[in-house]
Amino acid sequence: MAPRFGSECLTLALPIHRVRESLWGHDMVDPADKDRLEALQKRIDELKGADAPVSKMEDHHSQAHLAWRMVIELVSGIVIGFGIGYGLDTVLGTMPIFLVLFVLLGFAAGVRVMMRSVKELQDEGAADAGSDKGN
Repeated sequence: MAPRFGSECLTLALPIHRVRESLWGHDMVDPADKDRLEALQKRIDELKGADAPVSKMEDHHSQAHLAWRMVIELVSGIVIGFGIGYGLDTVLGTMPIFLVLFVLLGFAAGVRVMMRSVKELQDEGAADAGSDKGN
């Protein structure tokens, strides 16, 4: 197998009978080629830097993702509370009582879910910090 177009671009050419065998249900890769493919995949992973540390930009985006998650959790609690309260008030004919009650309960539920998310992040950060100190 010779490199084409320079050393950066390697092509893996399989004989046509192997392609035909793969179409008829036979295994496309023989055991001899499997070791070469694994070595090639390992080399590609090394060159890509698969174990590279997370950049600050990716960390920034993950923090923004978590902030939006918390906002959505809070708003969804309020909206669900509004829907339940409005539905009960419409059915029972007691317009503002259940609406106000369930909006407040939805707000409390949203805050509770947000606090649980923050606790998970703190626990995850403490576990990461503990693993970093151990190295």
